[in-house]
Amino acid sequence: MTATDAATGLLALDVAALRERFPALAMEQDGRPVVFLDGPGGTQVPASVIEAMAHYLRASNANAGGAFATSRDSDACLAEAHRALADLLGAASPQQVKFGPNMTTLTFALSRAVGATLEPGDEIVVTTLDHEANISPWRRLAADRGLTVRTVDIDRDCRLDLASLEANLSEHTRLVAVGYASNAVGTINPVREIVERAHQVGALCFVDAVHYAPHGSLDVQVIGADFLVCSVYKFFGPHVGVLYGRTELLERLPAYKVRPAHDAWETGTQNHEGIAGALAAVEYLAELGRRSGALRDGSRRQALLAALSAIAVHERTLAGRLLSGLLAIPGLRVVGPADPDRPEERTPTFAVRLEGWTPRGLAVALAERGIFAWDGDFYATALMERLGLAELGGVVRLGLVHYNTLEEVERTLTELATLASLPHSERR
Repeated sequence: MTATDAATGLLALDVAALRERFPALAMEQDGRPVVFLDGPGGTQVPASVIEAMAHYLRASNANAGGAFATSRDSDACLAEAHRALADLLGAASPQQVKFGPNMTTLTFALSRAVGATLEPGDEIVVTTLDHEANISPWRRLAADRGLTVRTVDIDRDCRLDLASLEANLSEHTRLVAVGYASNAVGTINPVREIVERAHQVGALCFVDAVHYAPHGSLDVQVIGADFLVCSVYKFFGPHVGVLYGRTELLERLPAYKVRPAHDAWETGTQNHEGIAGALAAVEYLAELGRRSGALRDGSRRQALLAALSAIAVHERTLAGRLLSGLLAIPGLRVVGPADPDRPEERTPTFAVRLEGWTPRGLAVALAERGIFAWDGDFYATALMERLGLAELGGVVRLGLVHYNTLEEVERTLTELATLASLPHSERR
């Protein structure tokens, strides 16, 4: 697929070529290729990322700050990784990027620091749509500090109700925690508008971009986020979390750290090999952009923007076909945005339920057919409770990323249609 996309001027992704870079995509089950639709839970990893982590352990494995060669190499790798993630996020400085074990741990650490500046009667706003990692830390903080938590509701299509947001903002609001996109149903939120509304009442805004990051470009300066978090293992890298924060906030907040720590936010010894993999994951995306032939300059940031634009075009094609096929299967319900004329409002992540099947039973049946998909609530517990699905096993989540193909989409639809046609006595 190398034809130019008229809407973007970018060359379409050469999906066949890039798939060869992912060792896991060669996996077979019962003589057929496996279809990985588990991307929202963690994407597969290109060989270059695997090799970068192995190379670090072979040639640069040392703690930071030493006078000897392997420590100096380690320092250089960590510094370049901060620059790479700053490029991915659109941050003004690498010093605004902090690594940690995962998004959840980083959020708990930040919530503790923010909480030290708040008083009883102050308010925090969360949403029904979010992953629990962007709800529970703030609720625990509120319980410890005597704060009030207010919750933004959703509409019937699992979109954030902006009227509910407005009703929950006040002069007492100190922080709004919101997701860029729902990891369960794919809804993309109007984050820039939400940040603006938070700032209008003098509140900070904390954005969870974990699910959105593999699907579109991020620019923390354009959206105005005070803090933004993401997870490298959701965009083709290892299990490492990333926090962006505005410089003045990172410097002002009372971070919890040991006395000699060189960085107030990167506590303890970091996962150096994982950070080397994070650098390689960003470079993998940048390389896709450099091959597009549509760069305005030679910067890594521009290469990343080109790559993510091409990815969005490819994924939108896949998502459009998957959505139309799902809507045509008798007894199948798409939970969340399902308007084919509004593709910009969702990621290519679809939550489904099939009549007569439990989510786990359907996921098992798909797995037996070589299609790997998650079932459950995916830590979007509040959302599943709001939808009345928490006690029913949640949903099955079909998650596409840029290495998926139309052939895989068609195979998935065929298998789902077959399962939908089975007698109820054979459903699980």
